[in-house]
Amino acid sequence: MKSYLKLVNFEVSRFFKLYLILIGLTIVCQFIGATIVSKGFMNSADQVMYENQLSVSQFLEQYGAFSFHQFINSVWFVMPIFFCIALLMIYVFFIWYRDWFGKNTFIYRLLMLPTERVTIYFAKLTAIMFLVLGLITCQIALMPIEIQIVNSIVPADFRTYFSFYEIFPLPIWGLLYPKTFTEFILIYGIGLIFVAVLFTAILFERSYGLKGIFFALVYGLLSFSIFIAPLLLNDLFYTGYFYRFEIFVMELITSIVVLGSAIWIANHLLKHKIRV
Repeated sequence: MKSYLKLVNFEVSRFFKLYLILIGLTIVCQFIGATIVSKGFMNSADQVMYENQLSVSQFLEQYGAFSFHQFINSVWFVMPIFFCIALLMIYVFFIWYRDWFGKNTFIYRLLMLPTERVTIYFAKLTAIMFLVLGLITCQIALMPIEIQIVNSIVPADFRTYFSFYEIFPLPIWGLLYPKTFTEFILIYGIGLIFVAVLFTAILFERSYGLKGIFFALVYGLLSFSIFIAPLLLNDLFYTGYFYRFEIFVMELITSIVVLGSAIWIANHLLKHKIRV
């Protein structure tokens, strides 16, 4: 356990400077965006009211009030989120290949540590999940501040009331921050399985070279097929035959099978196929 925690800390610290830059860019981009979108609305409202000689009530009746959704749906809010997701997806690969293609092939030093090699796999997997959850937590913390920025620029008469708790029913937040613990386990459990399968596919390539790419593709397709098998069974062959709870149980079993097989195969490859 001690070796595992040290490895997790090591993996997180290696990405930490870039991680802070990523968080900083998100904060700056979204704060600037909240200001620009809010001022843009007010400038437009002032111009329309002046040119058409409209009162506040007439303007609101014709054009509607400002909603915080206008900022959430803007590129200023969405772009940093997708940029973070894309960078973390790249890092899923980089976290392994950096160790092989760095100056000192650091992977060999890791593999020679006096601990089970699969611990390296678990540490990297945990580090990725920590990084993801850290970004989600940061975004949650930014939302009340962004609401205050908007409220300070757009007068109460020109905007609709928006509560912090209203962000959770939004489509993008339904995936990033589930409303219930069960949904949290389901969504991030699927994410964990996806990363685990990718890690194992990378180890196939590292173990067998060019042939490993083919093995990795076959393994990935097979894992995906097993994972969605209950859904296909219910939708294509036995439409409406199974209860939702039965589908959930079958999906849970296949998820355990896919995750368990990913860990078992990765352990086998690290022990017997990757040589130091």
